[in-house]
Amino acid sequence: MAVSGNPFLNGDFSKFDFAAFMDPSKFAEQWEKVDFTAVPEQFKVPGVDAQTLVQAQKRNIEAVASANKVALEGAQAVIRRQAEIVRQGIEEASKAFTEVNAAGTPQDKLAKQLELSKQAYEAALANLRELSEMVAKSNGEATDLLTKRVSETFGEFTSEVKKTAKKK
Repeated sequence: MAVSGNPFLNGDFSKFDFAAFMDPSKFAEQWEKVDFTAVPEQFKVPGVDAQTLVQAQKRNIEAVASANKVALEGAQAVIRRQAEIVRQGIEEASKAFTEVNAAGTPQDKLAKQLELSKQAYEAALANLRELSEMVAKSNGEATDLLTKRVSETFGEFTSEVKKTAKKK
């Protein structure tokens, strides 16, 4: 293993699967394969507890992985709902075709087409609202996880700075 001037690049990354970054469910697992316990030895700064920094970063990575998982689950739910909407749309189009053909005069057919077009438009708007709300909810949950962790990080670092100041 080559030693660089950057203590974060001195770990054994041979077992690290960088492709797992694309799979949020495996993201946190990959970080456990890297030995970050050696970092504090290599990264000595007076007054800074490197182990505390490493643990904070680990919690940050876990928070990002959790947020990614929530976002992925939300995206999957949206895709499932879109597929259901398409299925319903096909059924309704088939039913509409039958209803229009059953109408008597050309005027009746036109009136039926207008009625069905209005219903389809209203359904499309309702579906769009529903999908938008699903995306917003999922994104909000993911953002809340990250916001909470950022707030915790500020608290942790403030506490560490205060500890260091008391030691002087």
